This record gives sequence, structure tokens and C-alpha cells, in this order.
Amino acid sequence: MYDTIIIGAGMSGLAAGIRLAHFGKRVCILERHSAIGGLNSFYQQHGRTLDVGLHALTNYAPKGTRRGPLARLLRQLRLTWDEWGLAEQLGSAIMFPEVTLRFSNHFDFFASEVERRFPAEVDHLQRLVSALRDYDDFGRAAIAPSARQVVGGIIRDPLLVEMLFCPILFYGGARPHDLGFDQFSILFRSIFLEGLSRPLAGIQRILKALVGRYKEMGGELRLRAAVDRIVVQRGAVEKVTLEDGAELEARNVLSSAGWAETLRMCDTGCPIEDAADQRMSFVESISILNAQPDALGHHKTIVFFNDSPTFRYEKPDDLIDVRSGTICSPNNFAYAEPLREGMVRISMLANYDRWAALDPAAYARAKLRCYDRITASAIRFVPDFRGAVVDIDMFTPLTIRRFTGHADGAVYGSARKRLDGTTHLKNLFICGNDQGLVGIVGAILSGISIANRHLLK
Repeated sequence: MYDTIIIGAGMSGLAAGIRLAHFGKRVCILERHSAIGGLNSFYQQHGRTLDVGLHALTNYAPKGTRRGPLARLLRQLRLTWDEWGLAEQLGSAIMFPEVTLRFSNHFDFFASEVERRFPAEVDHLQRLVSALRDYDDFGRAAIAPSARQVVGGIIRDPLLVEMLFCPILFYGGARPHDLGFDQFSILFRSIFLEGLSRPLAGIQRILKALVGRYKEMGGELRLRAAVDRIVVQRGAVEKVTLEDGAELEARNVLSSAGWAETLRMCDTGCPIEDAADQRMSFVESISILNAQPDALGHHKTIVFFNDSPTFRYEKPDDLIDVRSGTICSPNNFAYAEPLREGMVRISMLANYDRWAALDPAAYARAKLRCYDRITASAIRFVPDFRGAVVDIDMFTPLTIRRFTGHADGAVYGSARKRLDGTTHLKNLFICGNDQGLVGIVGAILSGISIANRHLLK
């Protein structure tokens, strides 16, 4: 009998496991795949280690900082700043037609950019910052107001509103066009007030630190252990059944598999409110270069781009939407030494159903065609790097579905969040994206907060 079974060895599941094991709880994490990390993982291709999901780590804090989400999670998990080895961004940008706003890990610089391009909005930007909700307030409101309504009531220029929403939705928008103001507040803080960084060795370094600490605390991790069914008796989880037929009992179950995905495992009926047209998914291309991006004239860490004054964050009718996206170079962080090879990663909105309808041959052809369309769209905003490409890879919504289990490859999970982590069963809880905290730091904090709130009473 376990104190807690955790479904999924992603960031939130591992963090919750560390927290519980630290207090002497008997914990078992079940992961259906042979690798940990979920969407934020890594794989080998042609002798290279490539990250899945990681563009940049938000919520950056310099070594020695004692406040903020990163400092908090390091304390809670008994990890050190040096174990993550973070390098700050060199500088990023939001690029719309004829208007570019640069930003760094220093908010005063971004404020000066807003003053330069939108001088009438300087005071309004400060009002918006003053209105942001704190991390400790997250989820306390019964219904979070629309971020579009709140921001639009403070920022007067509609173009600046669109430019603010572009990076925030690309880095955490679970539904089309909008999100709750509490989530907007957290994402704004994490991107603009705290900033971006990346570990030199990529996501592998963070995962190694998490799983090492979990096992050091006595936690049990089972790979290739897919949960088939959550067995329910008298309003509570009695046990979980694995796909190989094994049965495991626990006093509590914590799932990072997603709200709808977790409810579908339960052998009692429960309504699942999650419309397919509300699920947001992406494609991402990875280009390996024979030169550093800096040598090609590409100096920015991340470019969030949109090719019209209105940013349309919605499920496209086509396989992909090339009107907007994010362009990230992992090379353009302040490392002590440069990465061995150049790389450019480009993400764009995608339609899961369109990709899922393709047969294997058509799917392979579509990936090649979409790679060309993605890069052609991106070089409108960054120097043309295509002549330096020596290898490519690409993932689609089907890849996301396969490695996360999220319906329709929804990167940020269900459009409706369950902020307190509870379900219809008294001993079944959720953590991760569908609890409402997104990004790597957000996912880790989600696992910590749910463990503290519900499982360490």
C-alpha cells in the first residue's frame, strides 16, 4: 500500500514526489513511457541530444535571490541554484509589422521600449503592472475575469494589447484568444518581470536533478508502467490497474495526465467538459546549423512574431498557421562557452485533426512541406539561415499526443483549469497544466503546491 501513487513522471509529478518522499511518504510514480519528462523531455538523433518542449525557462532569478517562484521551488525541493546552471537570455523581441518591442530580463528596458513606440501608454503599462495578481493569489477568485477585458481596460492602444498577448498566449494559452487574468498575471511576471534563461545542457540537466533527488529521498519510479484504469469504490480511489494487469493500492492518487485524461481512466462515469475546438496545439521545427546563429546575424534569444496588427491565437483550419509563431535560438543565451552547433527552433499553431487524418506516407510528406513553409515564414523576421542547415527534425500535434497523452495534442491542457487540484473523488487530485500553472517552473510549483495542500496534511 502506497501513501500516494503519482501518474506521470513529468515536471509536476516529479516535484510532488520529491516533496512527499521528503516527509517520509511511500510514493510511487508511474510513467507509461521509457523516459521521464513528458512534453519537457529529450531524445537522441544522429548523435545529438535534442530537447522536447524547452525554448526557455521562465521565472529567472539570479543566484542568491531569496524571493520569487524559482527560489521558492529550489527551497521546497532542497535543490541548489548551481544544480540547474542557468544562463540568462541575451535579449528577445515581439515583432509585428512596422513595430518591434525588445525585452530582456530587466523590466525597465522593456518599459523604455514601450515608451519609445507607445509614449501615451507608459503610465498605463505601470498601472497594468500594479494590477497584476501575485502568485499567492492564484486561484483564490471563484471566477477569474477575462484578461482581454482587464488589459483592454488599462492599455488603450489596441496594437500594444495584441503585442502583449502574443508571447503570453504562445507560452501558456490553453484556449483561443484569451485566458483568465490570474494566469495572465503569472505569465506576464514570469516573462517580463522575471525573465528567461536556459541550462547549458538543456532540459536533461533539470530532469537529472529532479529524478536524482526523488530517488535519493526513497521514492519509487516505474517506467513503462501505463495506468489502464482507476478503480473507484464509495466515492474514492481504491486502486489503479496497469495495462499489464498489475494492481496497486494507494491512499491517494495524484495525476499529471490531464483533467479529461484522468477522468477517462476512472471506472465511474463523470462528465468531461472539454470542447475539442478549445484545445491548442503546435508544430515545431528544429534546424541544426553549421554556424552559430550570431554569425548569421541572428542575435535574439526568442522572437515572438505576428504578420498583421491583430494577433489571432486560434486553432487553424490548415495543418499549420504561418501568420505567427516563436523563433528561438538555444545558442543565444549568456553561456560561458558557446554551444557546439547552431540551432533554430520555430513553433507555430497547428490543427490536430488535420494531422491525424493523414496516412503515414502523407504525414511524412506534410512534415517536409510544412518545414519549408515554417522557415519561409520565419525568415521574414530573422536573417535567412537556410543555407547553413545541416539537419532538421520536426514534431507535430501527434507527437505531443503520443508523449503526453493530452487529447488532440493540447500543449497547455484543458481550456478549463481546476485551480485547487481536486476532483469528484475525495482522494484523487490533479497537478500540472490542468491545475493552471504552466511552463517548467509553473509545473514544478503545481506539483509542490498540490502535495503541500492536499497530501501533507
